[in-house]
Amino acid sequence: MSNPEIQTETPPTVVTTGIVLQELLQGFSGARAQDTIIGRFQALPFLTPDRKDPIDAALLRKLCRRLSAPLGTSDALLAQLCPRYDLTLRTADPGFTRAAVPCPLNIWGATP
Repeated sequence: MSNPEIQTETPPTVVTTGIVLQELLQGFSGARAQDTIIGRFQALPFLTPDRKDPIDAALLRKLCRRLSAPLGTSDALLAQLCPRYDLTLRTADPGFTRAAVPCPLNIWGATP
């Protein structure tokens, strides 16, 4: 017996950026690893930063540095993109948890 009122939850959309792909490719050597990474990323939509994004990321990076929560250039861009596009960041990098203090950054699995 089926219940028409039961609604299934739509899985979240996973997106990435070129900088994430680049950093992964830089971290692995060999043509096979590169081909595997590129192949898996083919299925993911890319979020492309516009002119405003690096400007805001630079301001966020400066703010984090002043608050003793240093953030790299690429990480600052990712930290800035997520709240702008209402995205949750999936990461194991603790630097993003520190960046979430001055930035409205939602981190998947992060504890308050």
